[in-house]
Amino acid sequence: MKEKQLMVAAIENGTVIDHIPSEKLFAVVNLLHLDRMTSAVTIGYNLESQELGKKSIIKMADKFFTNEELNQLAVICPNLTLCIIRDYEIVEKRMVTLPDELKGIVHCANPKCITNNEPMQTHFHVHGPERHALKCHYCNTIIDLDKVKLVEKLKS
Repeated sequence: MKEKQLMVAAIENGTVIDHIPSEKLFAVVNLLHLDRMTSAVTIGYNLESQELGKKSIIKMADKFFTNEELNQLAVICPNLTLCIIRDYEIVEKRMVTLPDELKGIVHCANPKCITNNEPMQTHFHVHGPERHALKCHYCNTIIDLDKVKLVEKLKS
């Protein structure tokens, strides 16, 4: 059987985000504000994947992420693979996972929560055995990851 391979131009320096579930691609594109980037961006959508069935990938030239930006990505898409490219070589490859605590990244869904009524940073703990929910540190409201609203921070 012939091996299939996707041919995409290599980037000299930047970041590749791989293993994005295809149904989450456009949420990631919006979060990263890719429409505002001035450097090269390559997006692969609905690519075959043994792990996910279908996956998506984003390659961004000259873009590197802070830990806070990675935490926002992890809220939208836990378990992404991130590759840092320097001089056309992968210098770091790691899985982006949801940290145990998130501060200032997610809005609390409870309108009576102090974070929605006072100028203070939100604080959540990852909740449940499957880690698919967040629990507010202040009011104990539990929010499913699929229903979170992010605090807008990422800038490209």
